[in-house]
Amino acid sequence: MTDISSILHQDQEEEKARCEWDFHLSTIISSCNSLSGSGCDTIGVLEFDPCGNFLASGGIARKIRIYAVKSLLQEGEEGERRTSTGAPLALDHGNACDFFMCTPARLGSLKWKPGLGSRVLGSGDYDGVVMEYDLEKKMPVFERDEHGGRRVWSIDYCHSDPVLGASGSDDGTMQMWDPRCGDNGKCLAMVQPTKEYSTPVCCVEFNPFKGPIVAVGCADRRVYAYDMRKMVDPLFILDGHQKAVTYIRFIDERTIISSSIDGCLKMWNAEDQKVLRTYKGHNNSRRFVGLSVWKPGGLICCGSESNQVFVYDKRWGEPIWVYGREPIGLTGHDHGFVSSVCWQQKDENQCTLVAGDSDGVLRVFNGKKR
Repeated sequence: MTDISSILHQDQEEEKARCEWDFHLSTIISSCNSLSGSGCDTIGVLEFDPCGNFLASGGIARKIRIYAVKSLLQEGEEGERRTSTGAPLALDHGNACDFFMCTPARLGSLKWKPGLGSRVLGSGDYDGVVMEYDLEKKMPVFERDEHGGRRVWSIDYCHSDPVLGASGSDDGTMQMWDPRCGDNGKCLAMVQPTKEYSTPVCCVEFNPFKGPIVAVGCADRRVYAYDMRKMVDPLFILDGHQKAVTYIRFIDERTIISSSIDGCLKMWNAEDQKVLRTYKGHNNSRRFVGLSVWKPGGLICCGSESNQVFVYDKRWGEPIWVYGREPIGLTGHDHGFVSSVCWQQKDENQCTLVAGDSDGVLRVFNGKKR
C-alpha cells in the first residue's frame, strides 16, 4: 500500500519553484550622480519600444533618455558582453544613450505610441501634464493639462485604436483622450473609481489582447475594469490587496497581474475575479518598484526596496531568481531601491531585462533557457 504522506510530499516537491533560466549581468550604465547616492537621478520608468529596438527611461532628472538597444547588447564570442577581466561592461549615460530630451517636470510614466514604429513617445509628469514627443524631430507635438496640476502616475494607449490614450492621476480620475479632437486632446471619457471620495489612480492598462477593456489600479487597494464603450460603472472589480495597487499588466486576454505596496503581486482570472496565485519575496511597503511581464516566457519581474531585482515564473509564488544582496543598514541611511524594470519582448528561449534604481543606475541582464 502506497504511503499517502509520501505522495503528498512528492507533489509538493514537484510544485516547488525552479529556475529554468541562466541570467547574467551584461552591462551597467551609470553617471557621476549615481556615485553620490543623492537620488537626484532616480529612474522611475523604463519602456522598450514595440519592436524592441529602443529603450526609453525617465524619472526625477527631468530627462527622457533614448538608448539603441543594439548598442547595449553587443555580445562577445561566448554570448556575453564582458570586459577582459570578466566583469560586466561599465558605461556612462552620456555615452550610452543616443540622445536625450529635457522635460518641464519629473516624469511618472512613459509609453510608446503603438502603430508608429518608434517615432512617438508619450509621457505623464508630476505637474499633471501629458505630452507626446516626436523622436525624429526631438520635440513635443502634443500637450494635455487636464488633471488640475496633480501628478500623473500612468499613461497607456489603446491597441485597437492607438490614437486613444488614457491617464491616471492623483486627482482621483482616469481620463481617456484623443489628440485628433482638438482642445488639447478632448476628454472622451472620465471615471472616478471611488465616487464617494477622491483616491489616486496609480496605474492604467488597456487590454492589448482582446476587447475594449481598460483597467485602473487605485490607492483604495482595488483594480477596476471598464468597457471603453460605456464607462459608467466598472465591468468588474478585483479586490484582494491590502494596500494601494501600483501596477497592472495583462499577461493574456483574461489574466491580470497586479502589484501593490502590500509587498505582493497577484495573478487574477478576469472572468471570475478570482486570485489564481500570489507572489511574495520582494520588499515593497511604500514605493513604486516597477512591474514587467515577459509574455513569451511567462516570467514576471519587479524591483524591491531591498535594492534587489526579483524574477517570478507565473507558475510559482516564490521567486526563481534574485539579483543583488539585501543591504545591511549599519548606518540607518537609505541604501536605495530598484525603482523600475522592463523586459524586451522577444523570442521564447532568450530574454533581456533592464532594471533601474534610485541612484540612476541601469543594469542590463541577459537570460537564456537551459
